[in-house]
Amino acid sequence: MSSKQAQLEALIAPVVESLGCVFWGLEYQTQANSILLRIYIDKDSGIGVEDCENVSRQVSAVMDVEDPISGEYTLEVSSPGMDRPLYTLEQYQAYVGSRVKVKLRIAFEGRKNFNGLLTGVEDDELVIQIDKEEYLLPFELVDKGNVVPTF
Repeated sequence: MSSKQAQLEALIAPVVESLGCVFWGLEYQTQANSILLRIYIDKDSGIGVEDCENVSRQVSAVMDVEDPISGEYTLEVSSPGMDRPLYTLEQYQAYVGSRVKVKLRIAFEGRKNFNGLLTGVEDDELVIQIDKEEYLLPFELVDKGNVVPTF
């Protein structure tokens, strides 16, 4: 996680939680001339449009005062959805038994992409089973992870 992303999380998480939602995570993406700040929120009863509007309004006010992003940016607030991104070991732990897709920053055992059953979290490693093979992936190598919805 970049220091900018950590700074934004420290600023935004308390705002989200003060509104009765769970701060699920955020994405901070910079491209050419644009910056995107996407915040994921959740709660047991589900996220509605009003929740997204309230969080967006409050986060915008805090961002205007604190000004952690220089220049213009786009703010999006969303539920994590069925293919929810996973950001922490605790989130992975909650989805043990689910199918996940994990992309690593650098290759591990010759590959970067793993799509399989999350069978456990041991210390700081994800245990993913693909076919009959089991992989122990160091969490610090994870670039991106998502739950794979099954229907």
